[in-house]
Amino acid sequence: PPPVDPAELLVIAERYRQHRLVLGALRSEFRAEVTRKKQEALAGGEDSVEHSEEHRLLMAWNDAENARQRARREERIRKEEEERKRQKLEAEENKARLMEAFVKEKEKEVLQLQEEAKTFITPENLDARIEECLDNPRNYNFAIDKEGRVVKRTVLP
Repeated sequence: PPPVDPAELLVIAERYRQHRLVLGALRSEFRAEVTRKKQEALAGGEDSVEHSEEHRLLMAWNDAENARQRARREERIRKEEEERKRQKLEAEENKARLMEAFVKEKEKEVLQLQEEAKTFITPENLDARIEECLDNPRNYNFAIDKEGRVVKRTVLP
């Protein structure tokens, strides 16, 4: 074994004794506190009734608050659902209006093409149209000034 200094051994022994005294005092203090709390709990039955009544009131308030918040949440969700349905309906109506306008425009184009088709040149009416053009000659040989008036015409031979 290593040599031990006697002065150091005395200091260590004294510190160990003080350490044991402090720990013993703390243990006895904690034991006293635990026994005191047990006695208070046994003697304080009316205090526990008061405490349980307060707890019951707080739980009732909490339940009421939860119910109020649930009602608010359900109302908000209902309004959001109504808004979503309204927007969907509005979008469908808008789409229907656009489709109706598109159909009307196409019908108008079809009617216009049907009117124009009456003047189309077809193999059946080709000879008649050629005769009509030869019978009614047009003169496109003229000049126009800056104001859009015909300035000079030439006579057809």
